[in-house]
Amino acid sequence: MKISTKGRYALRMLLDLAEHENCGYIALKDIAQRQNISKKYLEQIIPIFNRSDVLKANRGSQGGYKLARSPEKYTVGEILRLTEGTLAPVACLENHPVECVRCAQCATLPVWQGLESVISEYLDGITLRDILDQQRERSSGDYVI
Repeated sequence: MKISTKGRYALRMLLDLAEHENCGYIALKDIAQRQNISKKYLEQIIPIFNRSDVLKANRGSQGGYKLARSPEKYTVGEILRLTEGTLAPVACLENHPVECVRCAQCATLPVWQGLESVISEYLDGITLRDILDQQRERSSGDYVI
């Protein structure tokens, strides 16, 4: 499994919104500048989240985006499933139930199902808040004298 640029940038965009959640609606140009991501690329990601009630949007001069829920309500797994479509490590697991004609006699199917389970458990156990807290802990250890 390989996470695409879209998935990585989407996670960075939502982390930026989580970090600035007390600033009201945030313009895409500000996120793009802080995250060093093309605004045009972010504009391609936004519709994915608008369709899934992940973001709130506000138009106009004070317009922009903000999270629809608090950062601890978003998991990395949820975000990546929205952007990537699936977290399945092999194509035969992209549909549930498994539709492969060989699944009844496939010796490796349990291996891939186990891997998918581990991936999902791990990514569903990490929230945007967890990532922000971890980042703060790492940066709080930087002392300059």
